[in-house]
Amino acid sequence: MTDRHPSRRSFLSTSLALAGASSLRGTPSRARSAQEDAPLIAYVGTFSSPLKDVLPTQVDLPPGNGLGIHRFRVDRQTGALEPAGVVRMGTSPSHLALNADGSRLYSANETDRVGEGEDRQGTVTAFAVDPADGGLTPLNTVPSGGDGPTYISLHPSGRFLLVANYFGGAVAVLPVLQDGRLGEASDVHRDEGPIGPTRATHAPPGSFAISGHDRTHAHIIRSDPSGRFVLHVDLGLDRIYSWRFDEERGVLTPNDPPFVALPPGDGPRHVDFHPNGRWLYSIQEEGSTLVLFDYDPDTGRLSDRQTISTLPPGYAGSNFCSGVLVSADGRFVYAGNRLHDSIGIFAVGDDGTLSYVGEEWTRGDYPRSFSFDPSGRFLFVCNQRADHIAVFLVDPDSGLLTFSGHYAPVGNPSCVTFLDLSQVQPAR
Repeated sequence: MTDRHPSRRSFLSTSLALAGASSLRGTPSRARSAQEDAPLIAYVGTFSSPLKDVLPTQVDLPPGNGLGIHRFRVDRQTGALEPAGVVRMGTSPSHLALNADGSRLYSANETDRVGEGEDRQGTVTAFAVDPADGGLTPLNTVPSGGDGPTYISLHPSGRFLLVANYFGGAVAVLPVLQDGRLGEASDVHRDEGPIGPTRATHAPPGSFAISGHDRTHAHIIRSDPSGRFVLHVDLGLDRIYSWRFDEERGVLTPNDPPFVALPPGDGPRHVDFHPNGRWLYSIQEEGSTLVLFDYDPDTGRLSDRQTISTLPPGYAGSNFCSGVLVSADGRFVYAGNRLHDSIGIFAVGDDGTLSYVGEEWTRGDYPRSFSFDPSGRFLFVCNQRADHIAVFLVDPDSGLLTFSGHYAPVGNPSCVTFLDLSQVQPAR
């Protein structure tokens, strides 16, 4: 799996996969017309303008090759992406979130700037989704509660949008109004504490991977499955925070304890829950590790139990981790490696612990994020510096990935999210 020049076995498996996909293209017109009646849509967030006024330690400086939010129709049988439109935005809508019924989409506009000095903020935009073709109509734009919004997620109630502001080191809660527009922040918290060291505790031998240990950097925020608690990570402080969430007022209150600490310098970046809601996996950007936490849904408390490298045995040099995803069936965990440019694949044991299965080259440069389509049959990888999305078939038994042969050109892709229009009802 580590050889980027395919072996005979991998060549044959890829050929068979592509042959199967080719045969599926010839399915009866009834199936094809059903697909056309209810297309599967992919929305891709991009960096559409350069990052400006950043600290000299910022290593990820995308030039802004994207156009805004790119929309594609997805071939359900092959995973191929067909361009369907673009909402042009020069504000780098780098992360996207859909509401539960698919009627609204929200974008975190990372390079937008409102206000000045300590009050400088990015913005978040709300869109109405056309249930016929997935087209987007802007509803409103509001300040994000901090500088450089890099991640957004909807609370399970659907009444609040949670925002992590990377450059501002702040998290915010934005009310979602009845028509889907966003209100002004109901709560904002700025991270405080000692900045971690620039040398990660678990850095690979010879690593010069130094990125976020210059100040506070809120990188992800999301609710637990119940909605009672909210978690967010700060890369610069090496912490995962836990908050009690007031669903009536949209207010965050520090939990007891308010955070758990990761090894100094490792830099937690993203987290994902196991479907059972009791295991949480955290990926560390500079330490190149996955950490398994036991999660108590009654108290919102985290207890670490395992640390494992995201990289193949023997790797040396620099690497920046990106995203972490748990498969829908809970059997596998996938980890993004930038510079190594791979997706690490790990099997989940009966007790939640991870074991290394293999890794797959992303066919590009700097995989910033990746997502499954709704069926779980395909994994779509945003290769930020290669300006494309690469599509992989997922083996449900082994968890391994096979390149489908499909690329979609997109400038500086940052995230991809999917909407099955057959499940969307018109907004009331």
